[in-house]
Amino acid sequence: MEILSSRFMLHPSDFERSVDFYKNVLGLHPMREFGRGKERGVVFFLGGGYLEITAGAAPPPTAATELWLQVKDARAVENELRVAGVSILEGTVEKPWGLIELRVADPDGLVLILVEVPPDHPLRRDHRSM
Repeated sequence: MEILSSRFMLHPSDFERSVDFYKNVLGLHPMREFGRGKERGVVFFLGGGYLEITAGAAPPPTAATELWLQVKDARAVENELRVAGVSILEGTVEKPWGLIELRVADPDGLVLILVEVPPDHPLRRDHRSM
């Protein structure tokens, strides 16, 4: 199987609130908007993939689902999100596996793991030589 693209889909309890959070608080850029009413959706650029938020509420996410987002500077992001009133679940900390991580919650409680990859971390290796 060859994966050509990927998209993480959310069906939030409050569509407008979630679109506002991802667009204006996290600063994600919309790729496209579509539909009307209960068929409305917004697709955001999400690094190498996409985040689609669609109208039509679904049950809130469980602890089994988290969204991992790589950022340049986790501490700076934490400061910005604190000012914006975002729920900080775990402040910026270096984990035993070498990543610098910040855990926050979106408006429906979905855990977002904002990750900074230090310059000497194995994730920065050139995988073409493997």
